[in-house]
Amino acid sequence: MTYLLLLASLAIILLSAEVFTNGIEWLGKKLHLSEGAVGSLLAAVGTALPETMIPVIAILFGTGDMAEDVGIGAILGAPFMLSTLALGITGFAAMTWKVKGKARQSMFIDREVMNRDLKFFVLVYAVAVVAGIFSDGFKPLVALFLVAAYFYYVYKTLHCEGGQCEAHNPLYLARRHPNPGIPIVSLQVVIALIGIVIGAHLFVKEIEVLASIWGVPAFILSLIIAPIATELPEKFNSVIWVRQGKDTLALGNITGAMVFQSSLIPALGIVLTPWKLSPLGILCAVLALVAAGTVLVLLNLRSEIRPITLAFNSIFYLIFVGAVVVMY
Repeated sequence: MTYLLLLASLAIILLSAEVFTNGIEWLGKKLHLSEGAVGSLLAAVGTALPETMIPVIAILFGTGDMAEDVGIGAILGAPFMLSTLALGITGFAAMTWKVKGKARQSMFIDREVMNRDLKFFVLVYAVAVVAGIFSDGFKPLVALFLVAAYFYYVYKTLHCEGGQCEAHNPLYLARRHPNPGIPIVSLQVVIALIGIVIGAHLFVKEIEVLASIWGVPAFILSLIIAPIATELPEKFNSVIWVRQGKDTLALGNITGAMVFQSSLIPALGIVLTPWKLSPLGILCAVLALVAAGTVLVLLNLRSEIRPITLAFNSIFYLIFVGAVVVMY
């Protein structure tokens, strides 16, 4: 029954996230937002919500040290999975799908958008990680900095120039309506968000039970299983966008989620948990920073992001999995 409930919770989360993302795309269209803003803000936050709600529910409504382990593990696991496995899969997709019959040598990106996202991620996540290793008395200030940094990032993103992004799929609650109004769009977003919260609450409960059955630390399960099961499937959107040649949307969907997952959610963990990172947690965070930093450095050196660079990031994920096997 535990396995069935775990699968049911994931199904609820993913279905609700799909509905949420569809609604968010339409909301972006109604608000006349640029492609960069839709990719790095609306699509990124929408597809990151399933993974985001797991640590939120675990920290706010869980009980005991296991709930804190689930919360902290999920907080660290999301940026790590996005910067390594998600970017890696996108790179492999770019190497696979040809453009006008020719292999893609470079990603078709808005360099300003990618440079901004990666710089914000490296800065805010590094601050959050350092707070989990050294800082004690300054943690409230660190949390405040992370929240302020994200809202500044939102401001910069909304004021970024770019063409308006169009929603291609009909709104689920108004499939026959070519131009639904903001009220019905907002209603779909709210309904989907409720579904995500319910699914995440069930997931946290069942992963604690599963950790006891397997004798595996809940921290490990939430660090590896939760990000892959809840967020990686939603990043399949990036593969679709790569196939269509919309690389800014594809990568913005990932890098925008990286900024969101490394600022607002760690701030919650810093305020509501002891936020002491274990050696494995530190390794996870360092690999995420190295992976993102590698892409950022090469982007500034070459003024481009190559598919092979993104594909290489999957190596960092394999290194971490190997470390987990050796340590446990």
